[in-house]
Amino acid sequence: MSKPNIVIDESVDYAIVSELRANDFTIYAVIDETPSISDEKVLNIAINKNALLITEDKDFGELVFRFQFFHKGILLVRMVNAKSLEKARTVLKVMNEHYEELIDNFSVLDDSKLRIRK
Repeated sequence: MSKPNIVIDESVDYAIVSELRANDFTIYAVIDETPSISDEKVLNIAINKNALLITEDKDFGELVFRFQFFHKGILLVRMVNAKSLEKARTVLKVMNEHYEELIDNFSVLDDSKLRIRK
């Protein structure tokens, strides 16, 4: 089975991009492809690519819950106490173990746990 497509917002620590690419995930990194675009455009790219969106920007929560924007799944990384490499390895582990559960849900990964809001 091929690895899933993932769109990574430019707010995300680049170590996460590198770690996922090194493990054969297909990554569209906004910082590399289309920097400085709006959050709405980032969501549209993820939808058009049928991809999970990884972000560290809490504004996506407002777009989804307050404004009811459609999405294919969002992982909000809130690991404020983690160093880059630890954050990247944790995200890789979550992708490998929980990807299917993240699809079409808004999830938050913090320093202590993963919460999936269905």
